[in-house]
Amino acid sequence: MSDGDFEIIARDVLFQGFFRIDRYRLRHRLFSGAWSDEIVRELFERGHAAAVLPYDPVRDEVVLIKQFRIGALHAPGGPWLLEIVAGMMESEETAAEVVRREAQEEAGCRIEALVPICEYLVSPGGTSERISLFCGKVDAGGVGGLHGCSAEGEDIRANAVGFEEALAMLAAGRINSASPIIALQWLSLNRDRLRRDWSAKAPVR
Repeated sequence: MSDGDFEIIARDVLFQGFFRIDRYRLRHRLFSGAWSDEIVRELFERGHAAAVLPYDPVRDEVVLIKQFRIGALHAPGGPWLLEIVAGMMESEETAAEVVRREAQEEAGCRIEALVPICEYLVSPGGTSERISLFCGKVDAGGVGGLHGCSAEGEDIRANAVGFEEALAMLAAGRINSASPIIALQWLSLNRDRLRRDWSAKAPVR
């Protein structure tokens, strides 16, 4: 199906703040070839983001961060989540530029090389947000402490964690947001190749 297979009848902005909520009236082509009745949907517009799992192939460690998340306020385990480095994409900024900047701001580490993992829609039933996900080569020696932009209310703790320990945390449910789950599962499938490639080649920028 293409753009010609749906029709936007009207779009109204219901809320405009740091984020935006739109209400759409639309119809779309059915798999039968007919057209649907008019439907109404609200859409949460928060922009697109990029995230990176910093990985040290020599130490076999990943860098995880922990911070308060309002969306997890009532989640089991509470609102302080174990995550990976991530940030919103500004205009004219590439996904790779975002994760390199955020790695410095949130974890105090420098990305030496990047491998794309995937792009995924966070929750397409209600938001347009799309995340570009990477694995990044870092030197995890000395990583730790508190980071973040205080002007943005960030209070972030960074830690280097052994790969096997990170997988155990994942299996125990201690890591429960999408980006680190996807990235760690990807790393578990590609770790041997990545360690071999990153040991054999100079950093790719």
